[in-house]
Amino acid sequence: MISKFELIHLNNNNMDNSVTLHKVIKATPEKIYRAFTEPDALASWMPPYGYLGVVHKIDVCEGGTYKMSFTNFSTCNSHSFGGKFLEIKPNEFLKYTDIFDDPNLPGEMTTSIWLKKVSVGTDLKIVQEGIPSAIPTEMCYLGWQESLDKLTKICETDMRDL
Repeated sequence: MISKFELIHLNNNNMDNSVTLHKVIKATPEKIYRAFTEPDALASWMPPYGYLGVVHKIDVCEGGTYKMSFTNFSTCNSHSFGGKFLEIKPNEFLKYTDIFDDPNLPGEMTTSIWLKKVSVGTDLKIVQEGIPSAIPTEMCYLGWQESLDKLTKICETDMRDL
């Protein structure tokens, strides 16, 4: 159930195989930015349910690169991808490319992430463009929704050290 402070808006544009997601998360932009840029955090929330993630490399700076893989826990099949950071404004904006290692998923995707402080936390907007035609946009939406659910859980939880 979505709380009154949580909004998910999905906009499907099949013409250019892109997805747009919007969500308000009860956490600071700084905490959410860390979740996108720290390897252990990214590996924990980015893979959809049923997948395990590994960040093999990440250099968060303009021109820096990253490499990750997702493994299906049930089948043990995995796919890897990587890319380059194009634009970075800490705690406000990230833009990076994604390229799958699988030749059946050709092309370069671009993901843009906006973080805006609002009265109840952070307004998060994500646009992913250039999704390979072999991946249905509804599959991307499902994956992102699951990932954003996990992101919300780690960012909205305020754990104190023992």
